[in-house]
Amino acid sequence: MSNKIIVGITQGDSNGISYEVIIKALSDSRIFDICTPVIYGSSKFFGYYKKMLPEIEGITTNVITSVKDAHPKRINIINCIPDNLVIEPGKLTPDGAKAAVCSLEAAVKDLKEGLFNVLVTAPFNKAAVNQDGFNFTGHTEYLAEQFEIEEPLMFLVSDALKVGLVTAHMAIKDVPAAINKEIIKKKLELMSDSLMKDFSVTRPKIAVLALNPHNGDNGLLGMEEIEIIKPAIKEFNQNCEIAFGPYSPDGFFATELNKKFDAVLAMYHDQGLIPFKTMSFENGVNFTAGLPIIRTSPDHGTAFEIAGKGIASPLSLQNAIYKGCDIFRNRELYAELRSNPLKSLEKTSEQI
Repeated sequence: MSNKIIVGITQGDSNGISYEVIIKALSDSRIFDICTPVIYGSSKFFGYYKKMLPEIEGITTNVITSVKDAHPKRINIINCIPDNLVIEPGKLTPDGAKAAVCSLEAAVKDLKEGLFNVLVTAPFNKAAVNQDGFNFTGHTEYLAEQFEIEEPLMFLVSDALKVGLVTAHMAIKDVPAAINKEIIKKKLELMSDSLMKDFSVTRPKIAVLALNPHNGDNGLLGMEEIEIIKPAIKEFNQNCEIAFGPYSPDGFFATELNKKFDAVLAMYHDQGLIPFKTMSFENGVNFTAGLPIIRTSPDHGTAFEIAGKGIASPLSLQNAIYKGCDIFRNRELYAELRSNPLKSLEKTSEQI
């Protein structure tokens, strides 16, 4: 267990597709060669959804009270959901939202104590959990508050594309007022730092998108590109960083231009997520950069409309687990190489 990556998985909304994709993802025994999974949820809920998937056989669960008791070759479950909560697949209910919040709070408590290495969060409905008193617009904002980080970066990643957001879960009407030079520079710094530490990119090249159509048309459609975005890029590059733009989003993603960069910084949620999900829907992963811990999630929602039908794809959840483990290893390697550069060079010389 000492050398095994331990992945804590929150159950999300118990009426959505979370348990289905978790069960399907963990039914592949090869995942135990990579990590030890620990589900923060309910063994009762797990069993309920498992019965709805008769084609999946041979999976063994291990109900535990502490991560310290996790079995490295089994699906471990920590029961942290009140027994009186009811499952109603496909329905938006207070019980489903409450279960999601209980799961997340229990996992974050253990994460703060260093009991596991990677947090993977299954989706919940934002409106429903807020009615339950959650008071955050999403996992990203909750984790930022819990780990006392003022500005994290919502970072959507796949092999084909990496997209970060200046503003995340915010109404469109509020976006222009929220964009300024300092926030753009901060997000660029977080993205560049993450590309180096988490994705092993040596000299990150970042493309920055415009806010307005046609890049503002020289001020005709808005002044943000001239007064805010271009000056922010210029100041960011003064620290020997590499960012280009702003680029008009429609032309940028419609050509091969996006392949020339390591990542793209979008100004708002749909500007970045629509092209990302179009290009990487089942392979995409939502990663929160800028946190002292590692958190990933699938890039889909609760999908109530298909819950309980056995047709949900586990690929994004699987990739969230794999990507979280990759990032954990990359961070360890990055820290090792910089803890004693001369010693690392000596090791490299000996290997040669």
